[in-house]
Amino acid sequence: MKLAIAGKGGVGKTTLVALLAREAAGRGYHVLTVDADTDSNLATTLGFTDPIVPLAEEEQLVAERTGTGGFIRLNPTVDDIPARYTVERDGIRLLVLGGIRGGGSGCACPANALLRALLARLLVREDDVVLVDMEAGIEHLGRGTVQNVDALLLVVESDRRTLETAERTLRLARDLGLDRILAIANRVYNDEDTEQIRNGLPPEIPILGVIPYDDALRVAARHGPLPDDLSLPPIAELLDRLEHELSVRHP
Repeated sequence: MKLAIAGKGGVGKTTLVALLAREAAGRGYHVLTVDADTDSNLATTLGFTDPIVPLAEEEQLVAERTGTGGFIRLNPTVDDIPARYTVERDGIRLLVLGGIRGGGSGCACPANALLRALLARLLVREDDVVLVDMEAGIEHLGRGTVQNVDALLLVVESDRRTLETAERTLRLARDLGLDRILAIANRVYNDEDTEQIRNGLPPEIPILGVIPYDDALRVAARHGPLPDDLSLPPIAELLDRLEHELSVRHP
């Protein structure tokens, strides 16, 4: 299954991707995570320590595959990229896309054309899980990067601003033809929070998982990587529901 994880900045997308990746790897899935956030930190969260060069900074590769001179090739060759540009730790592979490197450095559209093609061409077997950590907000949906995923997971909190971002994300997702959109309620303190989230979402968007606030995650964020012994039952339950929703059989 190929999943894109979206939501407002700071809502916990990267942590959720890392936790789901670890749970899926523990069940025997082949896991590929894609950090498509221009402010990349999925590597740190997963515990990778060596520097990783983002794909967007491989200028020669991007130019070769997508073209130069203002004309972007929309169907670049990408079959060799997962093997050449991913790193692996504890059964989890990671591909860092990257993006705009600084003020005035230009648009990352060629690199995103490469990512679109990569997601479209990835052949997902029953024992494969692909998790795309999107950048904060709705920019990647605007570029159409995630059209070729099985579902969009929308991470939301009870904060009104978070729900407003979710509304805009849903509109763009529908414009792109994404018909399977699932909500994840994160950092939930009580039933009132869950009800606030439920009332703030369209009735046709199901809340597939509820992740309670966990102080261990806050403490872990101070140090960067998630502790190896950190285990959250709601994450296991969420993956169970994803397997059922997407009709995926356990490896």
